[in-house]
Amino acid sequence: MIIPFLLMAASFQDTAALDASVAAFTGRPTGAEGGARTPVDARLRLATCPTVSLSWRSEQHDAVVVSCTGPAWRIFVPVIRPANAPAAIAASFAPAVKAAPVIKRGDPIVIEAGTEGFSISREGVAMGDAAPGGRFMVKVDETRTPVQAIAVDAGRATLPGWSN
Repeated sequence: MIIPFLLMAASFQDTAALDASVAAFTGRPTGAEGGARTPVDARLRLATCPTVSLSWRSEQHDAVVVSCTGPAWRIFVPVIRPANAPAAIAASFAPAVKAAPVIKRGDPIVIEAGTEGFSISREGVAMGDAAPGGRFMVKVDETRTPVQAIAVDAGRATLPGWSN
């Protein structure tokens, strides 16, 4: 007896969507100063991720870390450094003054995002502390995975790639 096997098409993360996410995160298009040096390699076969997280690799903003927690994977996307990059490197060796958190774990948060003529907001609960401009995770409701947000002020945050 021959048992037929079903060949299923593998589903991989859309690298063009990752490029768009990196461009939104940096605020600059691919190939421009401050943006990704090149598009994410389309030959990568990353497992599809429902929610990717983006962060800077270091204080020098030399690469964006794109990661997924389930399924677990992480890639680094190099960024074209501005012409004044040596000054930024020298400044990174100066003692850092840590800003006081404006958001504390457990605080109720309103996440806002929008542009002229369009805005959206959502309530959630902070899952960590954050100073202004700092990233933290927000639990939006019990059934969804947390979302990454950027602290704006006490009780206020925005989504990466948006400014309010």
